[in-house]
Amino acid sequence: MRRSEIERKTRETRVKVVWDLDRPATPKTKTGSGFLDHMLEQLGLHSGTGLEVECVGDTHIDMHHSVEDTAIALGKALREAVGDKAGIERYGFYQVAMDEALARCALDLSGRFHLEYRAGFSKDRVGDLEIELVEHFFRSLAENAGMTLHLDLERGTNAHHGVESMFKAFARALAMAIGPARNGDKGIPSTKGAL
Repeated sequence: MRRSEIERKTRETRVKVVWDLDRPATPKTKTGSGFLDHMLEQLGLHSGTGLEVECVGDTHIDMHHSVEDTAIALGKALREAVGDKAGIERYGFYQVAMDEALARCALDLSGRFHLEYRAGFSKDRVGDLEIELVEHFFRSLAENAGMTLHLDLERGTNAHHGVESMFKAFARALAMAIGPARNGDKGIPSTKGAL
């Protein structure tokens, strides 16, 4: 079973993530941010995975610690759930249009972290979340998953649409990467024999 359960406890947050890559389910999220919950629901739904996230954090200060620790736990859960990566596609890419917004994602479950993030927003917040935390979320997730991630907002004027299209593009690219190898190969998708 490609399922992982991660708990992360610090002085600032308590996070629990359950991620089942092979059992789609209605996402269950509670992070202290309505907007982040909405984005995590998109991640679960559009990746076709069972995702449960609960975070209790010092949101009376701001959302920084909760966003970071949630993303760290998600990255660790993903890394654990895919295991040695035998039989998966490994690479994923997707473009998502949401009204005037267009987002593009390409990723590699290589075991190596790298992030290229390109997005410009005219607002500092979307809903109850600071815009700068969107990049921080993806950086923390990719680093802890051991993922190379390229994520771009190519156009868009509405901040909600822009961020949501990025989460959806990431989710769909991830669905491709964790899915079965298109050539039917059951081995590890690398000439090195390990990822």
